[in-house]
Amino acid sequence: MKKILGITLLAAFVGGAAAIGGYKLFERNQTGSTISEKQNLYFANNPLKVSSAGTADFTQAAAAVAPGVVHIKTTYSSSSKSQRSSPMDMMEDFFGGGGRQMQRQPRAASGSGVIISQDGYIVTNNHVVENADKVEVILTDRRKVEAKVIGRDPNTDLALIKVNATGLPVVKFGNSDNVQVGEWVLAVGFPLDLNTTVTAGIVSAKNRSIGIIGREQEGSEITEEEYREYQRTGKRPDRPANTSIESFIQTDAAINPGNSGGALVNANGELVGINSAIASQSGYNQGYGFAIPVNLARKVVDDFMKYGSVKRGYIGVSFVPLSADNPAEINSKEVSGLYVNDVVEGGGGAAAGIKAGDVIKKVDGIVINDSPDLQEKIGRLNPGDKVKLSVLRDGTLRDFSVTLKDESSLGGNTKTAATKSVEVSKLGATFVPATAAQKSKYGINSGVVVSSVITGKAFDNIGVEKGLIITKVNGQPVNSVGDVQKALPQTRNNMIYMSGVSEQGTFNFSFPAQ
Repeated sequence: MKKILGITLLAAFVGGAAAIGGYKLFERNQTGSTISEKQNLYFANNPLKVSSAGTADFTQAAAAVAPGVVHIKTTYSSSSKSQRSSPMDMMEDFFGGGGRQMQRQPRAASGSGVIISQDGYIVTNNHVVENADKVEVILTDRRKVEAKVIGRDPNTDLALIKVNATGLPVVKFGNSDNVQVGEWVLAVGFPLDLNTTVTAGIVSAKNRSIGIIGREQEGSEITEEEYREYQRTGKRPDRPANTSIESFIQTDAAINPGNSGGALVNANGELVGINSAIASQSGYNQGYGFAIPVNLARKVVDDFMKYGSVKRGYIGVSFVPLSADNPAEINSKEVSGLYVNDVVEGGGGAAAGIKAGDVIKKVDGIVINDSPDLQEKIGRLNPGDKVKLSVLRDGTLRDFSVTLKDESSLGGNTKTAATKSVEVSKLGATFVPATAAQKSKYGINSGVVVSSVITGKAFDNIGVEKGLIITKVNGQPVNSVGDVQKALPQTRNNMIYMSGVSEQGTFNFSFPAQ
């Protein structure tokens, strides 16, 4: 009898300990270390009550999502770079000047954001909060709260901000890989400073690259001639790969200025994209909008929460998408895939055996036809992750296992940075010498490249932008930072005169010496 009683007490003790341990484990998981864990916990207790069956009725999806989409208002100081008009502005925005307002922002601007956790994390576009002095969020219940920028990623045009609030409504992550061309989607946001607005359309394309993020990187600017060709044919200018990632979901759901950073959701009320850009000559909706896939956004925001910055893996190659109109210098008869035109020494691709002239046909068994197909998949991965590339070489398809490396592996091998940037404090900018390739491209014999511009300083105040090549200062050719510093005192009438070149052509400007 005593033995039975002892066993019963032991069982009760073990059961109680297990219950306490289970509760503690549940309690520990309440906070979650990633957005995905926070979302899983939230929607386990708050399942979506939405059905996509039957007719195209989006009332349930709109009701589920609208409370979790917020209005973002930003303000800028008078010295903000976004207030300046560059003397080298030769053309308007790639899509007509109004869709994203990336070159010039007003003193106050607005956009949208999507709440992705109850404790105040909100995902939006980088261009919505970039250079802002103050970011305010207007919640659905009309509360106005100031937000802190947790992280910005210009390479994807994504940003993560946080407000000091709890118990907020959350928009559920979907799976952008499952999005199909032709399926219904809703765009939710605050266009044209209106209150919450929901528009409907279909997904008209996937994996779209429109050259709007990468254009700010060295050598990626769109020339006037290319822009006219784009207007005439609709063909996007070819560009070698860079660190920007564009693989947009294209939709005909109406998107206007102010929708940036808002939600693109499926008929189940699940977030599949972050609205980012429009294709328009007027700056307003004319049929096509573009959203960043949520699977890419998920990786970016989780990295911000874990590390404070994005940890991205790179293959270490540059490439050109193949088509039926391959340039003469490409020695390939293939019409699909990515032609490798350069391999970074010390990068993951070089270590795996990838060579210039190879054609990348598949990544992890998935067919690759254009650069967005590859960039978005690699953009979700981290340094140290492995990918299998199927490469066509000498008529034979071969598989290579590539270990991705971090950005430092690109280092001095990048074609845009020959030496370390050096600051000239009087101008409020840093410079690197122009490379031989850049001089040959523009037909110049001298030049230094503006590698960064400091807010509130001389170059920023007159609108000089990163990437421009300065060829002369006060009439003197410059090939180094030392040349710039020697030429600066040689002013005329207390004015500094500069000449240079960009993708848009040659330019001259002057400003008072200080």
